[in-house]
Amino acid sequence: MSKNLLVLPGDYAGKETMAATLRVLDAVIARFSLDVSIEQGLLGGAAIDEFGHPYPEQTAQLARAADAILLSAVGGPKWDAVEPAVRPERGLLAIRSDLDLFGNLRPAILSPQLAAASSLKPELVAGLDLLIVRELTGGIYFGEPRGIHTNEKGQREGFNTYRYTDFEIERIGRVAFEAARKRQGRLCSVDKSNVLEVTVLWRDVMNELHQEYADVELSHMYVDNAAMQLIREPKQFDVMVTGNMFGDILSDAAAMLTGSIGMLPSASLDVNNKGLYEPVHGSAPDIAGQDKVNPLATILSLAMLLRYSFAESQAADAVEAAVSTVLDQGFRTGDIAVAGEDVIGTVAMTDAVINALES
Repeated sequence: MSKNLLVLPGDYAGKETMAATLRVLDAVIARFSLDVSIEQGLLGGAAIDEFGHPYPEQTAQLARAADAILLSAVGGPKWDAVEPAVRPERGLLAIRSDLDLFGNLRPAILSPQLAAASSLKPELVAGLDLLIVRELTGGIYFGEPRGIHTNEKGQREGFNTYRYTDFEIERIGRVAFEAARKRQGRLCSVDKSNVLEVTVLWRDVMNELHQEYADVELSHMYVDNAAMQLIREPKQFDVMVTGNMFGDILSDAAAMLTGSIGMLPSASLDVNNKGLYEPVHGSAPDIAGQDKVNPLATILSLAMLLRYSFAESQAADAVEAAVSTVLDQGFRTGDIAVAGEDVIGTVAMTDAVINALES
């Protein structure tokens, strides 16, 4: 059956990692005889330049019709002066909300070959295999009312609203419990229920849901302690589940445990496993156009897309195995190299992955 893929290249170095990943996709299609039709659209800064909006209707129509969406990084200093309501990052929020992509899966896996690249001691992070499940379409990023106004004292005041319903908490909780069942059977729910009423509800719903998943070990942790524990003893965690804002912060912290944010993919799924797949890293404007950006996170995002939305697990395994092979062979971009290791560029790393995939 033919699958419809929407490609959103993004901004700055995002365009380079997407070009690299599409080369890998071509090799995958050829090797596994996949029937994939590809369309391209604009999101973020590129969409602002072309249409005046980070998530234009043209892109929305393509996204709704697609079976899956592959996105690279968006944003950058070119659009820093744009009104907040139409900043490039608002395009990300808009597409997640439009497609109801409520479940964000962010693995933090430390490839054995890169243990020395982590900023922590190798013995603390070697063998790390952590999954953060982040609620993606609710919480303080979407809550209303929000804005900046002048209060009765004549002072400017910014405000946001942190909201969750029991329905929103329950459905992300199910994603996390199901994921834990397929892994080591341990789930840590992260909240701040000692000071935030919305996360009192979060903890209550997680405890209620646990009755249906008695085979999974459930624990709770305040977000400040969770941040500390990620650095102190990261391998204590199997699956973590949390809200939008806390997940945004903790997943980036977990990413750096692996040595580089340039290695980590992510998936944002709806109830039917239609998803948007993107690297965790940003658009890296400081190295854009210099053949320096690491393409592996976007390539691994493609592997997640093949597995979750296209149900092509053999192809997904092959892509992941090719990445592991090039790391075994000693290929390194600048972000994952340690002293004494040779550094290659985006194109050469992509060539190495394709060679491993085809061999």
